[in-house]
Amino acid sequence: MKKSKYALFISLLLVVAIAIISIGAIIKKEEKIILQGVIECREYRIASKIAGRIESVNVSEGDKVTAGELLYTISTPELQTKLTQATAARAAAEALDREALAGARKQQIEAAYSLWQRAIAGRELAQKSYDRVAKLHKKGVVTTQQFDEATANFEAMKSAENAAYAQYSLALAGATKEQKAAAAAKVSMAQGAVDEVMSYISDGSVYAPISGEVSTIAHYTGEVVGAGFPVVTILDLKDIWAEFNIKETLMPRFTIGSKVQAYIPAIDKHISLKVSHIAAQADFAVWSATRAEGEFDIRTFVVKMQPTESGLLRPGMSAIIEI
Repeated sequence: MKKSKYALFISLLLVVAIAIISIGAIIKKEEKIILQGVIECREYRIASKIAGRIESVNVSEGDKVTAGELLYTISTPELQTKLTQATAARAAAEALDREALAGARKQQIEAAYSLWQRAIAGRELAQKSYDRVAKLHKKGVVTTQQFDEATANFEAMKSAENAAYAQYSLALAGATKEQKAAAAAKVSMAQGAVDEVMSYISDGSVYAPISGEVSTIAHYTGEVVGAGFPVVTILDLKDIWAEFNIKETLMPRFTIGSKVQAYIPAIDKHISLKVSHIAAQADFAVWSATRAEGEFDIRTFVVKMQPTESGLLRPGMSAIIEI
């Protein structure tokens, strides 16, 4: 009888122990938290500053490209026409500048000198006439009107001589400092217009800014694209990270520099992740309170983690963290 009671007691103890262990295991299992993130990488959308028709696309999706490699070209016949116009304007400005620097031509200087000499002769003749009329006027032989006419003619000839000399001096001196500066400024302006058009023409050939892998091609040969519209997208697989949206109640578990183990189903491998960035501001609520008391809305923060090895990782892969 005692043995049966003892056996029953032992059985009850075993049942209770098994129950406690099971409940503990269930509780422990319920405490496990699964976080799912996604692998991201730096993405470059390559576009041109000019609009036009695509002349050629030199890469395909999946190609590995290096920085400086030609991706595609855009036909620019309108810009070639503008370049012709700008080049002609520059040539005209340079011709005016050379003219300003060279001064008057030899023939112009000789013509100005001849006019000056003619004016000197006219002034000398007018002076002689004035001297004769002045003497006769003192003697009362000629009238005052004749004397005034001789005086006016003499003054006019002197003014004509001065004007002719000024023209001759200008021809010798050439353009003024201000005229030369204005001519040089016009050359600079015309050169700027040529450089601007050349810059746009050069942007008709689009090169890879970084080394990476071509993920998408939005347009192909013969299609018309607008300025700034992405044609080729390049992924920089060297700049890769895992991104998680983590509830604020779990944020104390993550700090900058802390490390976690993540499982990547796509490659069936566990990798180490290091927290590199925590968003300064919460993003959105993932759980809303249903009762007014004792509950609150839980928001999320974006947390980025850098993998210690990224050779097999691809953008879009899932990353699983167990807490």
